[in-house]
Amino acid sequence: MPKQKTHSGAKDRFRVTKTGKVLHKKMNKNHILEKKTSKRKRRLSGTGELTGGDAQQIRKLLKGN
Repeated sequence: MPKQKTHSGAKDRFRVTKTGKVLHKKMNKNHILEKKTSKRKRRLSGTGELTGGDAQQIRKLLKGN
């Protein structure tokens, strides 16, 4: 049986740390930034962490099974 492929969309959007946490980029920081306050834009920068079933599902997509 052939190997299962990693989900390309998930590969681009998420990453798993060594401890197993699933990190993602926060939404709403791509365009229409003029009307957003500096405080809001700072808060949206960086990464967020997925928890529970969402994280399990993404790990499954990245594992390739």
